[in-house]
Amino acid sequence: MTADIRGRRALLAAAAGAAVLAPLGLWAWPEEDDRNRPADGTVPTDLRSRDPRATPAARRVYALLAGLENDARRGRPSRTLIGQHVELHNERYNPKYGDHRGTKQPGYYYRKARDITGRLPAFVELDLGPGYGHPGWAVGESRPYSRAWTGCARQWGYVDDAVDLAVGVWAGLPRPAGDGSHRPSGAHTECASGAEVSLPHNGGGPAGVVGLSFHQPYPGSPVKGFAQTMHRDSPAARDPGWFTRVVTEGTAEHGALLYDLGFLADHLGYLADQGVPVLLRPYHEMNTAPGKGFWWAGQDPAAFHRLWRLSYDYLVNRRGLHNLLFVWAPNSWDGRYGRTPHPYYPGGRYVDVVGVDDYSDRPQRPFGGGAWTEVWYRGLERYDRPRAVTESFHVPLNAAQPDTLSRTPWVLWTVWGQSLTYDNLSEPTGRNTGDDVKRTYGSPRVITGGNERNAGFDFRSLHKSQLG
Repeated sequence: MTADIRGRRALLAAAAGAAVLAPLGLWAWPEEDDRNRPADGTVPTDLRSRDPRATPAARRVYALLAGLENDARRGRPSRTLIGQHVELHNERYNPKYGDHRGTKQPGYYYRKARDITGRLPAFVELDLGPGYGHPGWAVGESRPYSRAWTGCARQWGYVDDAVDLAVGVWAGLPRPAGDGSHRPSGAHTECASGAEVSLPHNGGGPAGVVGLSFHQPYPGSPVKGFAQTMHRDSPAARDPGWFTRVVTEGTAEHGALLYDLGFLADHLGYLADQGVPVLLRPYHEMNTAPGKGFWWAGQDPAAFHRLWRLSYDYLVNRRGLHNLLFVWAPNSWDGRYGRTPHPYYPGGRYVDVVGVDDYSDRPQRPFGGGAWTEVWYRGLERYDRPRAVTESFHVPLNAAQPDTLSRTPWVLWTVWGQSLTYDNLSEPTGRNTGDDVKRTYGSPRVITGGNERNAGFDFRSLHKSQLG
């Protein structure tokens, strides 16, 4: 069991207590103050309203998500991209992770969905941090974009696997040898360990949409592991002025932040060079109660805005990354572990998709007394952005809640890592059954991945279609 999962179990226990204490009507959010909001209550459909230099591929992905959101807002039939988060560092190096004892080939849980249902996820989110408890940022084999970072480092090859799998989901695995990417075959020998590594084949053509999360250890952390992402293990737990220095130019702490963002940007730049648009989800769960969660959580909202906006400026304006869709994802605001997130919203000029990491309820016991996930879905409606479940232990369609996507037609729903098949919830009713997964992946309301005939959407259209 990873520290991450232990923390999420604690979160769930706290939220379960809150579920019986807080009524649904507790949260009344002020209206979103962006002036470019469409008058009819729909969301903008052109990514250039946020980034005039957005790549055509990023614009097509955003147009897909915005179209699904607008269908739902207009009461038309809509569909949901089913997603799978992939914890590559755990798959590669943690033998106790998931439903198979022993280390696993990268993309194990991406492939697991197909093993169960015959279909792949339509969206795959990969972690580019943390590392697996080793000092400093590192990579596997050195590449042109990664020569600033230690190469051939033990238990850092998963970073190479992450960017290779991202290209493979977007463009297909295997790919033509001359396509310009680093490993078209998806297979290689890891230089640090000699292990044979093979990414899952997915049909050799466009197979889905890609996202990255960045579980960033605190700036200046000598060790890049999950423990160093937590508030309790960061300087913020002991020094109330530390976070302010992180977001203040000219300080050593700010320099350390930019150093970390440089690691992220170098890898995102490789994906940009390969034409891969990325849903980037930084600094998630920022509305967690003070002293809990990640080092960036529970801070003064104005300081958090500064963190988000300076990171945006570094990636988009200073590094020229226009292949990005920015995803703002608070924790479920259950009144105890998660607080009202609105003060933390950095503004529509910096956000493309809004979502929720939902660990406060479950299908058998929806939070707030309404339909499962409805409190979060309605709460995010005021934002003129596509809405997503960005993390959940559960697939959306299951025996307890077979009509979730009819009542709350999220544009995207991402299942967290090993929870696709592994009991993370410490109770018999908490696990996705094989029937739940099959029900979800076989639903006409769900878009699945791959380019086989039974796939739910032709992802080649995101490559071939043209926008003016």
